[in-house]
This record gives sequence, structure tokens and C-alpha cells, in this order.
Amino acid sequence: MHTPLFPSSMVPEPRNSLLLLPFAFVFLTLSSATSDTQTLPVKSLPHPPTLSWPESEPEALQSDLESSLPMSLQLHHVDALSFNKTPDQLFNLRLQRDALRAKSLISMAARARAHNGTRGPGSGFSSSVISGLAQGSGEYFTRIGVGTPPRYMYMVLDTGSDIVWLQCSPCKRCYTQTDPVFNPSKSRSFAGVPCGSPLCHRLDSSGCNRKKKVCMYQVSYGDGSFTVGEFVTETLTFRGTRMARVALGCGHDNQGLFVGAAGLLGLGRGRLSFPAQAGRRFNRKFSYCLVDRSASSRPSAILFGESAVSRTARFTPLLRNPKLDTFYYVELLGMSVGGTPVRGLSASLFRLDPAGNGGVILDSGTSVTRLAQPAYIALRDAFRAGASTLKRAPEFSLFDTCYDLSGKTEVKVPTVVLHFRGADVSLPATNYLIPVDTSGTFCFAFAGTAGGLSIIGNIQQQGFRVVFDLGSSRVGFSPRGCA
Repeated sequence: MHTPLFPSSMVPEPRNSLLLLPFAFVFLTLSSATSDTQTLPVKSLPHPPTLSWPESEPEALQSDLESSLPMSLQLHHVDALSFNKTPDQLFNLRLQRDALRAKSLISMAARARAHNGTRGPGSGFSSSVISGLAQGSGEYFTRIGVGTPPRYMYMVLDTGSDIVWLQCSPCKRCYTQTDPVFNPSKSRSFAGVPCGSPLCHRLDSSGCNRKKKVCMYQVSYGDGSFTVGEFVTETLTFRGTRMARVALGCGHDNQGLFVGAAGLLGLGRGRLSFPAQAGRRFNRKFSYCLVDRSASSRPSAILFGESAVSRTARFTPLLRNPKLDTFYYVELLGMSVGGTPVRGLSASLFRLDPAGNGGVILDSGTSVTRLAQPAYIALRDAFRAGASTLKRAPEFSLFDTCYDLSGKTEVKVPTVVLHFRGADVSLPATNYLIPVDTSGTFCFAFAGTAGGLSIIGNIQQQGFRVVFDLGSSRVGFSPRGCA
């Protein structure tokens, strides 16, 4: 039986805070639009973005963050580090990274179920730990100072990974990065983590350098990429504000396509992620807003602290997967197309069961939203019916529903709304019908997956401020939140 969909105003907020299970990635759109169609401006693929970092980095202001001090960082898409590529080439590379990324996330969830959520030193340093990252290691990066004095470098920010790490010299094997590789010997704040320390035992896969008596870490990614090295503590500087004693991996043996970045700042829910380590210092709140590059020249941004919470945000509870603590799970109840609930699309298709099967996660590093196959087919068929007046085009890559909009400046398309518990997310047309070439071909930016896990990707999140209130175990969405 089809689960009824109620307006967000009719869905009661859970009164018991225990019901607000930890995070899940959620789309939050205020359902102010009651129309069954909206206008899509027809624009081609955007040209590669350019970087706009200041010529000089700011001086560090203080040695530690106050608990309520806000932090703001600019985010840029990895395309800005991919030089001499056409818009078509960049888009095809993005889809290649995306396919590997989605495969890795689904594989990570499956392995967690198979191992019954076990982890820790018993897993052995040589065992491969599959992370949520795939080729490209995420889609957005920022500039962070590492060490004392700070050496600034590009770091990927990723909600599907926990460990903070960067390449370090001397390199046994290092991939090419834009900035010089970090040299620990030139930092006064660099310190190794002892082998027997509780911090070392928090790693999924740890070892010990007997000669130096320091903890070793290893992270392997689903595409064969990996990073291996010492587990250390170091000072990170964010636009002039220092944060001391952040546990991170100092990788001397690294391989993979990380698109010029020096390393990664893990924003997942695990015990060693950056939010877990520094959460008390910014009241366990952060948010980001990813701009549509075809519609805005403003940079995307991530905020930490009280200022991260938008007053217009509507929230949905986070759910916890007992077998996997990295991902942000949310409860998706259903979807509507053209103002009508999609037939055959019930909450049971998105349910996270006690064994860790299924569920819906929010992920900043996946571009295209993946839905469990039955849910995708129902959504796709409803959209095709609502867009029947548009001229169809051949399939493109993973997209099976495409249209020829060449010669047009705008078209009417049916609305698409995601119904989360407590929050209806009404997507802008540019978040679900996207250009895939420079010839006027647009495709429905959803795809199906046989893995059971559904992933809300960053194309659908564009233009929303996505708020993570970890202390209250909830995620919020504020439309038009990038201003």
C-alpha cells in the first residue's frame, strides 16, 4: 500500500531526543511552490571555473578556537584544478569519477554489513579498509594551512570519509599535487601518535613503526587508491584561525587520482572525522552551500559554528546505521512529480533496516542522486509522463531519460519534490534536468542502483544551505541559501 505523503507542516517533530538518531544526508526544500510545473532556463555546460584565492594567506589569530567562534571557508569544484579541458571533457570525467564513487559507497555499506560492524586493531594493519571515497576523492576542495608556521595547500572536503590526511615528505610514492608536499621537519607543532595510545586504537586499520614507536595508519579506497603513513597530531589553520592537535595521517606512500589536492579533510560521522575531533569547538554545527556553476560566479562555502545554522532551514532527523558510522542517513518518505505523489514509491523502498540494509544518505562527493532501482523506475516514469511534450534525445552515459532542447531558451518541466520526515524539499529545475553536452542535450539527473543504498548527490543539493546540527542529530535545508 502506498504510504500517504503529508505536507511538512503536518509531520510532527519527534519529541524524544532519542528518536533523533545521528545524521543522514537530507534534502530540504521548503514546499512553498504549489505549481505542478516550473521554468528551466536552457544553458550549456559551464566553462571551467577559475580559482580566486587571495595572493597572501592571513596571519593566524589564536592558538585555539573558542567554542562559539564561527569559521568560514570557500569551496571550489575540482574542475578548477583540471587544466586544459573542455566543458564536455570535464563533464565526462565527472561522470567517470561519480560511477566509481557510488560503487565505493555501496561497497562500503555492504562490507560493513558482512563484517557485522566490527572494527579496530583486531582487523590488522594489512587489511584493506574500504572508504567512502572513490577516484577523485570528492568534488569540492578548500585551502588549509598545515603545521607551524602554516603551509597552505588544497584539501578535499568530503562527508563520505572520516580520516584527515595529507601527503608528506619524504615520499616513497606520491601522486602529483598542486602545492609542494608537506615537510613535517619544518613544522614546530608536528607530533607522532604513540603506538599504544587510545587515539591509535581508534583507527580502523592501524600498525606500529617499531623503530620510531609511532602509530601507522592505512586507508584504501574502492578504486585501488590508498594512503599509508604515520598517524600524527598537527595544527591546522583555517583562514587565520588555528586549531591545535588535530589527529591526521601523514602519508608517505600514496597512490590515486586526487586531482591536485594535497589530501583530504574527512567530514563524516566517524570517531576520527574533523567534526568529531573539533565538534565541541564549534558547538557541533556546520553547513555548506554548493552553488550551481552555470548560474553563479559566487564560490561555494562551508561554515562552522552557530552562524552555520540558517534561520529558514527545516530539519529532518538523522538516522544511525549500527553497522557503519561514517554516513549521514536520513528518512525519505516518498517523492512527488508535477504536484502528485509518485505511484508505487513508498517509504519501504528507502528504509534502513536493523541489519544495515538500504537507507538513504546525503553525500557531498557524489554528483548524481542514486535511488534503489524500483524507486528510480517509478520516479523516472512519472517524470517522463509529465515531460511528454519535450523532444526526446538518445541515452547519455548513465542517464536513460534525455531531451533535445537545442534552439530553446527555456522550457516548462514538472516539479520534483523529495519528502523527508519533517521537511519537503522542492528542487529547482536546474537540480534535476541538467546539460550533458554543448549541443542542447539535457538529461534527468537521477539514476538507479541495484545495491539497495540510495545516495542524494550534490547536483540535487545545489543552491541549498545544508545544515548539520550534530548535537541535535538533525540535518536541515534552506533553499536559496548561498546568498
